Amino acid sequence: MFEFTSHPTYQRAGLTIDFLIIGGGLSGVSCALALRRVGHRVVVLEQLNYSEDSKTSHGGIRLPPNVVKILYKWGLKDALRAISVESRSFEIHKYETGEALGMHVWEEDIFIETGGVYLACHHADLRRLLLDAAIEAGAEVHSGVKVVSVDCNDRHVTLSTGAKLRADVIVGADGRFSLIQPAITGMDAYGAAPSHCLFYNAIIPVELMQRDPALVDLCASKHKLLTWIGSNAAASGYHLGGKAEFALQIWVQPAQHKRDDDCWVTKVSLEDMRKHLGLCEPRLLKLAALAKSAARIQVKIVPPSDNWVHRNGRVLVIGEAAHPLPGGSFQGGALSVEDSAVLAKIFSHLNTEDQIPTFLHALQELREGRCASIVAEGRPILSSTELLDQWEQVRELFGYDAEDQADDWWVKWGILRERAKGRNRDLEERMNAQFSMLGLSQKS
Repeated sequence: MFEFTSHPTYQRAGLTIDFLIIGGGLSGVSCALALRRVGHRVVVLEQLNYSEDSKTSHGGIRLPPNVVKILYKWGLKDALRAISVESRSFEIHKYETGEALGMHVWEEDIFIETGGVYLACHHADLRRLLLDAAIEAGAEVHSGVKVVSVDCNDRHVTLSTGAKLRADVIVGADGRFSLIQPAITGMDAYGAAPSHCLFYNAIIPVELMQRDPALVDLCASKHKLLTWIGSNAAASGYHLGGKAEFALQIWVQPAQHKRDDDCWVTKVSLEDMRKHLGLCEPRLLKLAALAKSAARIQVKIVPPSDNWVHRNGRVLVIGEAAHPLPGGSFQGGALSVEDSAVLAKIFSHLNTEDQIPTFLHALQELREGRCASIVAEGRPILSSTELLDQWEQVRELFGYDAEDQADDWWVKWGILRERAKGRNRDLEERMNAQFSMLGLSQKS
């Protein structure tokens, strides 16, 4: 089904080890696929049954060129294009009135330069694609398995059944509500952070939109992204691949936040979403009225963790467990896949166990700067001025190549460290030999 041999230049690790990945979302399954591509053994544990995908994968997801080109390199181009729609332009409107503020057509040069395209698809479809690819590549995936504790020093996790599983490396890919992250840092940074606003992710059948004359124009082009910017509110809308559906994403600031504002696993009241819209243009009201389902989460601005790796050098976090992005960030899924690509590239050079801690720390070293900058700039844009200020950063964001960065690290630092270790071993052997000869001469 997948063309894993389409890029035969991928190096396979000289030493293969066991990875245990906690979390089977986009971060977990992309990590499993990436590690299998370079030869490592992988087990993934996901607490929800994959039959419950509809409960956890609400709405659409945007895939900028920097992640699309990774998935293409992994042999997933045809499968990805089959479930997605290409975005070729976007329009900006005023949230309160619908007044057109401008539009932009993506320049072909951007996509040629960055090596990818801008796609949109159902979150559930992307997760299923990566899951199927990981399993086909040889990953062992278990859903409906709940991890209740982790022992970082002994490198094992305990399941709700009492069973214990151990591995050479444990990867926490368990999202912003991570179990692994507090075990590494000793604190729950996401839970303690204040809420900035609420993010809703809803789905609307295109068939229903086509029946309303006021919404027909939104159905005219599948390749257009719509953005509404207002006073303390914003929205985005775009067509999705696969089913004929439309994604509606809304950022609002309610009068007060509730404890149950985070409802990513269970469906939320559509009536609550409509009430939170506030003063907005008629088309947004109509779209919200047609929504068939929605998820909701608090938007928090949380700096990336200072420690992605446990002090024993065998447990780490990636994706939103390491650098939670504000809800609805268009780089959210992309950063998780980038983490996976860099981790696998580094571990394709594994030859001895003593390299493992260095390689895990190298992941954080390579990724934390980029992730921190995107988190800092990832706060929801609730005014047109902010949107214009961020536009200049788009080319740099899209042009980033995660795997090239990992290759550069290996050439500049990884090889040098291995050569230094080799010289130290040679020196130690020569010294031991000299001491042995000295001891023999003294005896004689």
